[in-house]
Amino acid sequence: MNRIEIGHLIYKNLLKNKAVLKEQYLSSKDKIGYFFIDDILPKELAESIYKKFPKTEDAIKKKNLREFKYLAYQMDKYDDLLEEVIYAFQDKKVVEIIAEICDLPSIFPDENLYAGGLSLMGKDNFLNPHLDNSHDKDRNRWRVLNLLYYATPNWQLENGGNLELWQNGLKEKPLTVKSKFNRLVVMATHSNSWHSVSKISEENVRTCVSNYYFSDKPIFDSDTFHITTFRAKPSEKIKDSLLQIDNTLRSTVRKVFKKGVRENPHQYKK
Repeated sequence: MNRIEIGHLIYKNLLKNKAVLKEQYLSSKDKIGYFFIDDILPKELAESIYKKFPKTEDAIKKKNLREFKYLAYQMDKYDDLLEEVIYAFQDKKVVEIIAEICDLPSIFPDENLYAGGLSLMGKDNFLNPHLDNSHDKDRNRWRVLNLLYYATPNWQLENGGNLELWQNGLKEKPLTVKSKFNRLVVMATHSNSWHSVSKISEENVRTCVSNYYFSDKPIFDSDTFHITTFRAKPSEKIKDSLLQIDNTLRSTVRKVFKKGVRENPHQYKK
């Protein structure tokens, strides 16, 4: 299937469930607005997407104090279906109905896949609590929504690899959203939208298709520019101190070099 056909399927499901999804998002938007919808695509198509995912050895490994995961974003290196799925979430009708659900003014998808694309997480992989970079690659628009489509069949909550929303700050217990097969999660990104991915405990790989939407205005008027900012979980005091030092150093660099010392390679070079 191509991106237009897949986008139509996504749109139909969002439209059918629009009222429920809007209520879910609006009831949470004062903290971290989010909604999720299950079985967003036909099961056979979802299973095909999973089977086409690259192996971790064919992806880019990111392992440091902040995160441990695998990324794939140069989409012409992988099966065509994966690129079609990513850009199906950028279909004009899909973007417009998600904007309506989230009660946002005009929003824009990102054809460059800046920080988007595919992610794979295997045993012991994790993503610390963090705030996403506030802007697009050129610092012209604000990042406002994060779209996560989970593609691993039979994924169980106890496997880990689940999305954690720290709605009440990093000192309180987060809300866990299971990385359920064929589930789409849409969450707001702003200066308080701390989120993480729990460590994976099983010999299995959690796969995800990721997109970001941007806007000319931030979600909250109080939002300010920030780099991707990492913290540790409440029990990890030493790690948290080290991450805060790391945040300060990287923020200082961005004050001097608006786009960083070098161009961020995490984008699709067509």
